[in-house]
Amino acid sequence: MVLVIIVAGGYLSILGKELLSPLLFAMLIAIVLLPVATWMETRFKFHRGAAAGLSVLLLIVLGALIVYLVGNQMANLGSDWPQFKLQIAATIKDTQHWISATFHINMVKQTNYINSATKNIMTEGTSVIGATVLSVSSILLLVVFTLIYTFFLLFYRRHIVRFLVVVFDKENEMIVYDILAQVQYIIRKYIVGLLLEMAIVATVLCLVFWLLGIKYAFLLGIITGLFNIIPYIGIFTALLFSVLVTFATAAGTTKIILVLVSVVIMHLIDSNVLLPMIVGSKVKINGLITLLGVIIGEMTWGIPGMFLSIPVIAIVKIIFDRVESLQPWGLLLGDEKNEKEPPPLKEEIEEGKV
Repeated sequence: MVLVIIVAGGYLSILGKELLSPLLFAMLIAIVLLPVATWMETRFKFHRGAAAGLSVLLLIVLGALIVYLVGNQMANLGSDWPQFKLQIAATIKDTQHWISATFHINMVKQTNYINSATKNIMTEGTSVIGATVLSVSSILLLVVFTLIYTFFLLFYRRHIVRFLVVVFDKENEMIVYDILAQVQYIIRKYIVGLLLEMAIVATVLCLVFWLLGIKYAFLLGIITGLFNIIPYIGIFTALLFSVLVTFATAAGTTKIILVLVSVVIMHLIDSNVLLPMIVGSKVKINGLITLLGVIIGEMTWGIPGMFLSIPVIAIVKIIFDRVESLQPWGLLLGDEKNEKEPPPLKEEIEEGKV
């Protein structure tokens, strides 16, 4: 039955992406904003609706500030587009000479192949532009509905909690309260820790790039910090973007290598020091499940699924750990070194026979 529920839940989550994706984002944001709303209600005696609205408004202002800073830098980056084209043309020419000398493919054949590929790209350009516009529209709708859902979750939070308690049997009331309390605590600590980690990575890289004299140091630092919240995949995307921008600004091979080394070293420090110290202690999920969760999240919901995968797994693990029949699944999701009492193993396993 557990496997059936997992398969059915996965299928329904794919069908209900447009509804569930912003709702899950809103739930995570509402958990983080809950102390702010509660503080407004108790300290200033605000009505629950006013406190929820002001909390969401503060979030909008903070997000708009980040978007403005990044967008301003991206606009400045557009001024280097002619130089970027020259760099690409020079690189293509050098690559053609290398291919001609190494694989004995003359320049004419290479040029014909490039022209043919360019025509195919131009032919499909309309569909690409349409898909891009559709993606931008989807992101805007996701943001709008997430903010709306966040407000209503903060406003009806007591009503929702009362429903979750009543819908289960009376003898399970304490377990439900315990799960709700643990979900709030773990998710809030995880997201706050993730934001703190992101801020540290962005600040350090901005400073390092600035000291190295890298153009658009501020942009590259912020982009790397933002992408860093996606486990495993994000750092490689940020690394590729940083190298391309540095290449486009004609900074030279030395600075490209310095950017590459800086991002890799920062990632190693983040993975081995910052992540275990700030975030790792909050969500005890093993690395295999984390990687699988990110991949499945991307396959199911795309980029939003990659962001939501770890919090969702953390919530599922909290539920599994507190339901006796599901505890083996919670054990599977957890990290072995974090288990207080490892399960009894058979004698053959202890002796290394199996």
